Amino acid sequence: MQGTEDTGPPGSLPGGPGHAGRDRTRPPEDRAAPAQDEGARRRARPGRAHEDHGPVRYGPPAPDPGLPVLPELAAVLAAASARTRPEPPGGGPVLREAARGYWDRRGLHGTAGGIAAAPGAQPLLLALVGAHGGDVLMPRPCPAAWMPQARLLGRPAYHVPTPAECGGVPDPYALLETVRRVRAEGGRPKLLLLSVVDDPTATIAPPELVREACEAAVGEGLHIVSDETWRDTVHRPRDTVLLSPAEMCPDDVTVIADLSGALVPAAWPVAVARFPDTSRAAVRHARTLDILTALGALVAGPVAHAAAHALGEPDSVRERIRRAAALQTEVAAAAHRAVLGSGALARPPQAGRHLYADLGPLRSRLADLGVTDSMELEEYLTDRLGAPAPGGHRFGDELGALRVRLGTGPLLGATPQQQTESLAAAKPLELPHVARALEEFAAVFAELR
Repeated sequence: MQGTEDTGPPGSLPGGPGHAGRDRTRPPEDRAAPAQDEGARRRARPGRAHEDHGPVRYGPPAPDPGLPVLPELAAVLAAASARTRPEPPGGGPVLREAARGYWDRRGLHGTAGGIAAAPGAQPLLLALVGAHGGDVLMPRPCPAAWMPQARLLGRPAYHVPTPAECGGVPDPYALLETVRRVRAEGGRPKLLLLSVVDDPTATIAPPELVREACEAAVGEGLHIVSDETWRDTVHRPRDTVLLSPAEMCPDDVTVIADLSGALVPAAWPVAVARFPDTSRAAVRHARTLDILTALGALVAGPVAHAAAHALGEPDSVRERIRRAAALQTEVAAAAHRAVLGSGALARPPQAGRHLYADLGPLRSRLADLGVTDSMELEEYLTDRLGAPAPGGHRFGDELGALRVRLGTGPLLGATPQQQTESLAAAKPLELPHVARALEEFAAVFAELR
């Protein structure tokens, strides 16, 4: 088992042009050659623009929910539209108290003073990483923004393999081996990023794996940042045991959540972080606020008002969350069956509005179509599906692996009326517009058999 350091330039994504994943287990003269050769080959290919494949600004958006804004939430935002000033750095008292209550209902107790808010997960995570010293570890695959943020801060960052059953949480033994090797080469591993409910794989890490990974990390002196953006999108919450790392190691875990996961639209950027109740965490909280202040990363006043309302989880918000999860359970399962029917591989989606497919078994057929790596697979499927289909290289997977994240939001309808109808339907797969979208989705993969 091994981890790899990713040291591409700040403007590249893992696996994209200019990226060189360095395998620490290989001789130095051989480490970067494959990735560099691939990048050179792509840059030399005539007539091909690569700008939409590598640079951060072309990175994939979060999976689209495919649903209209909850009317009550829109009314709350509109009522606050006269607010002309942003929230103070880290959020005002109402927003922070609402976040405290949100986590308190999930068994993560604390004070409003241990909360920080920012306009989205990216600036919040950037501030958190900046507030910690040392090298950063993260699972492979992982959210697309994680590696670029570490690079932007000039931090050495290492991918750690995940176990076969899920993504988001590193294999504990691979984690220990990666820490050992990094230290043997003079590195200072200090921070582990993970996501129990994962983007891109749409899987949920079992509690025993979370416990073992957290114990391994804390035992090696790593602080853990647990991204729990997707925890409220679990498809079958009554049948799923979801364990937050903060429940296992309360003094060593900072939890973050982008509210666009389930509570507010992505167009209203807001994310919150919950710090441990320790003196060391108080110092990191202060550093995080300093960085957010320097960045001007302040939550808009009207958005903060709507976010606080959503975090309070009134009946309408809870019902929307429940209905959206139930709808995605049906549609994602149907999309998963279509992918498997083509001969491709994919773990059953357990949360979110996406699935992560491995089209490796279809390599020969894809090669006939000119698709030989995940960049070309991204281009091909995005064109055929008419919706973003980011390749695995966006998430730290190897460029040669034919993996792709497939969003299910576009299958719910093309108009707000259709989407609302999907949300209200007892049998959404029988709706004409959903059935037609799934049929077209399945046809794209059937062509690859």
